[in-house]
Amino acid sequence: MKDLAVLTPSFRGDAGLFADLHRSVLANTAPSVVHHVVVPPSDAPLFREHEGPRCTVWTHQDLLPRFYLSVPHASGLTLNLRRPWPPVRGWVVQQIMKMAGAAVIDARAVLIVDSDAVLVREATLDRFTHNGRLWHYRKDRAVTAGMERHVLWHNLARKLLGLPGVAVPPLPDYVSPIIVWDPIVVRSMMARIADSTGRNWVDAIAGQLHVSEFVVYGVFVDHVLRGMAPLDGDLCHNYYGRVPLGPADAAAFADRMPSNALGVMISSHSHTPHELRREAFRRCRQIAEAGSTEQPRRSVDG
Repeated sequence: MKDLAVLTPSFRGDAGLFADLHRSVLANTAPSVVHHVVVPPSDAPLFREHEGPRCTVWTHQDLLPRFYLSVPHASGLTLNLRRPWPPVRGWVVQQIMKMAGAAVIDARAVLIVDSDAVLVREATLDRFTHNGRLWHYRKDRAVTAGMERHVLWHNLARKLLGLPGVAVPPLPDYVSPIIVWDPIVVRSMMARIADSTGRNWVDAIAGQLHVSEFVVYGVFVDHVLRGMAPLDGDLCHNYYGRVPLGPADAAAFADRMPSNALGVMISSHSHTPHELRREAFRRCRQIAEAGSTEQPRRSVDG
């Protein structure tokens, strides 16, 4: 079993962004680390150029039950042939791919990285462990009452996991474009979902209109397993905006690079020009190399 693997769900629209991410994975992980990319079957040819000893290309059909069918060239849209309407939306399928992929990868830890992020610091298993135990990402009291979608995700996670009560803000946030999961925990989470819902775990997730895989994992770790220490500090420096960054804004964003962030994300939905993204990432990398090399800290209440 390898120490670390990297997992990225992607699709044809993010193929160019994935290329930049993959280069950053090769530059910032050990030679033994394999980057697993999961894409719709019709998009796989666009990603085969990366395939080799350090990159494995999976398709949705490799990981989904046989009664799920990917719609060609439809950005991940998938049909459950036993219940074809409504179809499973692409972003929900990507969440399922993270769970299914992490569960089958033979590694002690799986680093899940979105296509529109890059690594700018070295990623090793030691960075994600404390006293031999894997950490998990949690930002305490970050979800407020005004973040209705996040609160909805928390309550749905409780329902899927069979937990009583209602989630009341402030709540922890478990969402990040770069995150680390324990495959053993993922498999336990799947079993818990199946047991509490009485359904195949894929069906239970695919049937939801609003779900966050990261919140389900975080709530499972904190309220079912208990005892895994949370990370203190962001793993990723993020721009979630839907407006393109201009040169001055991109430089200012890079200058705010946190001292211990592992990577950087500029949302693909911002439509920031590719070369400007790359320039911002280069600036973040320079700041990271010149700044602190300290490891993420364990939360005082973890």
